Amino acid sequence: MTRLLDPAALRAAAPALFLLLLVVAIAIAEPGFGTPDTILIVLADTTTLFTLAAGVTFVILLGSIDLSIPSVASLSTVIVALLLPQIGVGAFAVALAAGATAGLVSGVVHVRLRVPSFIATLASGGVVGGVALYISDARNIAIPAETRALLDWITGTTIGVPNIIGVGVLALALGVYLQRYSRFGRYSLAIGAGEPAAWAAGIRVNRHKILAFVLSGAFAALAGILLSARLASGSPTVANQLLLPAISAVLVGGTAITGGIGGIGRTLVGALTVSVVRIGMTFLGVNIFAQQMVFGTVLILAVAITLDRGKILIAK
Repeated sequence: MTRLLDPAALRAAAPALFLLLLVVAIAIAEPGFGTPDTILIVLADTTTLFTLAAGVTFVILLGSIDLSIPSVASLSTVIVALLLPQIGVGAFAVALAAGATAGLVSGVVHVRLRVPSFIATLASGGVVGGVALYISDARNIAIPAETRALLDWITGTTIGVPNIIGVGVLALALGVYLQRYSRFGRYSLAIGAGEPAAWAAGIRVNRHKILAFVLSGAFAALAGILLSARLASGSPTVANQLLLPAISAVLVGGTAITGGIGGIGRTLVGALTVSVVRIGMTFLGVNIFAQQMVFGTVLILAVAITLDRGKILIAK
């Protein structure tokens, strides 16, 4: 009983409890929201956002940020749309490699040149976005109907369940393994909790930071692949509106912007919360243009709640 009333335990459980209460409240107001078909729609719709947010979680756990993820995801959709008719499933590997390379560049600029992650990833995101615009001629690229069968592993269904949910489960399993059961995950939390102590403990902090950005880029590319499959096209700007929801998903789930606290499981809760808010507003007839205002408000509240003020003497 004492454990249940522990403030730290209650704080950790708050995002999941809020998600549960939110689902129940919307289902009561609009019973159609609680049907199995709607739940599957929510899960399928959340997968792309979760995949994008899962990658940046590794970076935020370090106390850094990656603002290049929407540009990387957009570039990935363009690569898939351009190369799928030419090299088949090899297009997916090229997209993932491009995303990992973009993350590598961001990480090297941040670590080796000692550029703050905010600036490093903002700049690299601009470069990646420029590449996407150049190779696509600044236009949307439709994936030919004859090659869309190669996307069935994303767009198809298995025993009535959308395959994209299965892809999301695999991404979740990989993220949980890396974060909980590998040295990478333990080192992430250690660096985020106190970088000087991590250096003193012999952790190769710089190499670890670069690897985190590589993972963020690879997950962003995977999110782009999912997005291109669902839209049957690629676009150099298609993911531009996903940065705020992705960062919101990480922070709403309870991962601290200052690092050292959180994880992939919490990001899943945050991504589901963001999706339920958005889809729930649609069910309740709320104007779709209010979504950005809601996300902005939620982001401010999430940062205010999770911020470790002991690490920040002065807010700049």
